[in-house]
Amino acid sequence: MTDAEVTVQLLVEEPSTKQALGVILPKIVPNVPFEIVQFQGKQDLLKRLPGLLKGYAVRLEWELLRIVVVIDRDLDDCAELKRKLVRIADDAGLPRSAVLFRIAIDELESWFLGDVPALCAAYPRVPANLGEQARYRDPDATGKALRALEHVLKSNGYHRDHLAKVKAAVGIGVHMDVEANRSRSFQVFRDGLRRLVSEGS
Repeated sequence: MTDAEVTVQLLVEEPSTKQALGVILPKIVPNVPFEIVQFQGKQDLLKRLPGLLKGYAVRLEWELLRIVVVIDRDLDDCAELKRKLVRIADDAGLPRSAVLFRIAIDELESWFLGDVPALCAAYPRVPANLGEQARYRDPDATGKALRALEHVLKSNGYHRDHLAKVKAAVGIGVHMDVEANRSRSFQVFRDGLRRLVSEGS
């Protein structure tokens, strides 16, 4: 089989994640069909996840599916949340080789801060040396990536009232270089998705 025969189903919590992944995914796994399903927040996703994964497990009998769940950690213990998700997948009869769980800790905004050239392409007044500044040297360690990104944009004259997350996600995402992103969390997502697609192909 070839990678093109694999279909990726992504389950996400919010519109900005859906819109960003819509433009980023084709750069990570070109020519792989995908569908992004957006829920009404974390609790809605968790409530519906057991039934959805059971459905995917049945479809695996005749479809080459790979499922990616992107969910916010919020105040949950990361390890416990991961165990909970794995239990749901196991109970649904879904092979672990067919599913990737990504627990996000302000992840999307960390990804944007990890690609300063893309950030500058979308927002030209953002300084090109942003990644050299101490606070932004490690995009995954800004403390609160959403607030950090909002600060960067507001201080340079963008999104002054509030951060328009969907607009920012698409605007930055279209310029992202998936091979050069400095965010470790992005690299883990990128490499995990590629393994998920290639191992079953």
